[in-house]
Amino acid sequence: MTKEEMERNTSAMSRLLTVMEKLRSENGCPWDKEQDHVSLRKYLIEESYEVIDAIDREDDDDLAEELGDLLLQVVFHAEIGRERGVFNFADVADGISEKMVRRHPHVFGDIHCDTSDEVLVNWAAIKEEEKKDKGKVSRRLDIPATFPALYRAEKVQKKAADVGFDWDESDEVKEKVLEEIGEVREAAAKGDKAAVQDEIGDLLFAVVNWSRFFRVDAEEALRESTEKFRRRFYAMEDRIAADGKDLSAMSLAEMDRYWEEIKAEEE
Repeated sequence: MTKEEMERNTSAMSRLLTVMEKLRSENGCPWDKEQDHVSLRKYLIEESYEVIDAIDREDDDDLAEELGDLLLQVVFHAEIGRERGVFNFADVADGISEKMVRRHPHVFGDIHCDTSDEVLVNWAAIKEEEKKDKGKVSRRLDIPATFPALYRAEKVQKKAADVGFDWDESDEVKEKVLEEIGEVREAAAKGDKAAVQDEIGDLLFAVVNWSRFFRVDAEEALRESTEKFRRRFYAMEDRIAADGKDLSAMSLAEMDRYWEEIKAEEE
């Protein structure tokens, strides 16, 4: 990074901190002044997903804007912390810098790592030591409940696999998936809604486990399949409208013919 870049970054960050302080001041914005850590939770989640969307669309302009919106959330929480006298932006920035240096001894220290896998193993060991130093009781499967369900399931499975609690072969997991499908059918046949929900949960958990054996990110796979469905559905809608037909008045069989046409063209 050049001296000019560093100076610009420093100036830009200082300006953003000043803007946020003004927004929260006595003569600032009524809405901004009302917010606290809890009320801002949903915006932090929304902005994170909008960053991901810009990445997926490979839109650099939108990505820069959405990263700014996400950074604002960090600054917002830091300003609230400063007002409460518990932490400020410098604490946040210094804290993550120290953590990155501490967890990368292969870059900033004398540890040697040749592969990403070695880095991750070392990272996990350092993280575990940090928890012990803070007197925290570490439970291996303590993954935040607020994570997306598929993502959390995969993280939990990986943590269990680290100590050998895992299937040996993907075919074993496949059999588990088929078993869970059978249990969903049995629960459905009995008309037991609670049991159906429970068994579908087990089925999804097994599918996530199976995807892990193929090194497939289940969350990413489902997101892409959902987008594929949306794309094909919109294309079907457009083609039906071009043919002068009303989608809502068509039978499933009629719509399916259009669907198969769109699908065949994509493939």
